[in-house]
Amino acid sequence: MNHNFAAAKEKANMSLMKLSTRNSISSSLRIFQTSRFLSYVADDERVYASSSIIHPTATVHPNAILGQGVSIGPFCSISSSAKLGNGCRLYPGSHVFGNTELGDSCTLMTGAVVGDDCPGCTVIGSNNTIGYHAVIGVKCQDLKYKPEDECYLEVGHNNDIREHTSIHRSSKSTDRTVIGDGNLIMGACHIAHDCKIGSNNIFANNTLLAGHVEVEDYVHTAGATVIHQFCHLGSFSFLGGGSVVSQDVPKYMMVVGDRAELRGLNLVGLARRGFNIEEIRSLKTAYGKIFMCADTSASSLEERLAQVEQHEGLIHIPAVRAMLQSIRDCFAGDRRGICKYRSWNGS
Repeated sequence: MNHNFAAAKEKANMSLMKLSTRNSISSSLRIFQTSRFLSYVADDERVYASSSIIHPTATVHPNAILGQGVSIGPFCSISSSAKLGNGCRLYPGSHVFGNTELGDSCTLMTGAVVGDDCPGCTVIGSNNTIGYHAVIGVKCQDLKYKPEDECYLEVGHNNDIREHTSIHRSSKSTDRTVIGDGNLIMGACHIAHDCKIGSNNIFANNTLLAGHVEVEDYVHTAGATVIHQFCHLGSFSFLGGGSVVSQDVPKYMMVVGDRAELRGLNLVGLARRGFNIEEIRSLKTAYGKIFMCADTSASSLEERLAQVEQHEGLIHIPAVRAMLQSIRDCFAGDRRGICKYRSWNGS
């Protein structure tokens, strides 16, 4: 019994010694790898902030400019003309190419690629998250693009761009691909060249925007939505899942189908965004007079719009005026016209 107890005690002591030694070595390695990159380097061509941590396997060009508190993980790469703001974090295997600027507190998840070596630049604002294997700011897929042309992407602040999303630069030097602030762009979405995206939009998985699409604010798309080139999506609109949108969607409206048709107002979205009862009631009345009119004497869309514009009880509501203007804008200039709608006129 005593012999067994002594053996067990010796074995426990040996385990504690090994654990202590392992922890000591691990702590020493952490201190070594951290202190290795705490030296401050500053000259005309590069700035490594004193608090940055760069993994030994990362490739950081000496001309790259890094802010304070930057963390660069294993097997990352940073180009010579890249600029990273304070507090940026690059997870393993993420890359920043070409003339690219990241604002403060941006995060690149594993496999994310930002920027391209083609002429032009990619500018990302602050507090953006680029998801796993997303590709942001690479050259466009427009056959008219010429390799010598400068192309641009500008992204605002506080955007959540999820995994496998692709966002392309503009197709020419006179244009920009622009993303606003506070957008949630879910997995596998695509935003093509020269698109103009506002703020606070939600694009569900597999939303695909072709070139030159314009999206205002607070637009919500459901999954697997496709938007044709040069289409315009008005603020607070909703696009149902699987929709193929080939014409413009005015403000506040809901569309669904292939090809997408107007299916009324985005009432749930309007209520969530703080529209009051009077505004929603007035919008419903105006929508009914324009798109569900039973008066066969007012057969054209233009006549029905004119009637609402002359309606004293409706025209003083700013939301109604905004909707009317949005409908008229769908037919202005080179715009694609409004999505199809069903007119219930008794015929």
